Amino acid sequence: MKQKKKEKHEEPKEPEAVKNSFSDFYGLLDTLLPQSSKLLRETLEKRKEALERKSPKEDETKALLEFEKEKNDCLQELLEIAIGQYQRVSADYANFQKRVPKQIADTICYEKERIIKTLLPALDNLEHTLQNAHSTDNADVFVKGIQIIYDQMLDILKSHGVEQIKAPGEIFDPAQHEAMMQKTEPEKEDNIVLEEFQKGYKLNGRVIRPSKVIVNKLTEDRGQKTEDGTEVE
Repeated sequence: MKQKKKEKHEEPKEPEAVKNSFSDFYGLLDTLLPQSSKLLRETLEKRKEALERKSPKEDETKALLEFEKEKNDCLQELLEIAIGQYQRVSADYANFQKRVPKQIADTICYEKERIIKTLLPALDNLEHTLQNAHSTDNADVFVKGIQIIYDQMLDILKSHGVEQIKAPGEIFDPAQHEAMMQKTEPEKEDNIVLEEFQKGYKLNGRVIRPSKVIVNKLTEDRGQKTEDGTEVE
């Protein structure tokens, strides 16, 4: 028995517990702070190599205790790093919360100013036209001036992505047209827009106001007509 015990003691013995402990701790470091723990990982690698170079006969328990102390020191340093990062992130987020509303308000104010400035030339032309209306005997000249201002307004709206919705002669589209009433004109196709009460507009392809229209509605069965021309079923 003694001989067997001696042979067993002299066999090379690798500190498996040390290896496993290192492996588990490296996984923890990679999970928590993969970037911040790089330097600490390198330090532990050197410590691991030093432990593995020791004689296999060295007490493995002592080696593990030393390594546990190394881990506790590293975890403490990692905790301090994490707390510092959290404080910086919290400060940045607090500044972000203060900064973003002001940036949004400034952007809205700037866009309002930009739109208003583009409308001012048309307003100036309208003012000049109204001032000269009393001295203009020819109504056609006045109407022409108003038409010029109207076209100018359309160009300004177009520059901001606004366009008029086509209605008269188009197939009725509930997404773009709002039917105010129906008429029957047999010579025209069914569901065609006959007239337009109010123009509709789209902003960047999205309807912001539908066109108010009159729609042509043909009866499915024209049937017989009375003496006054009214259709009956």
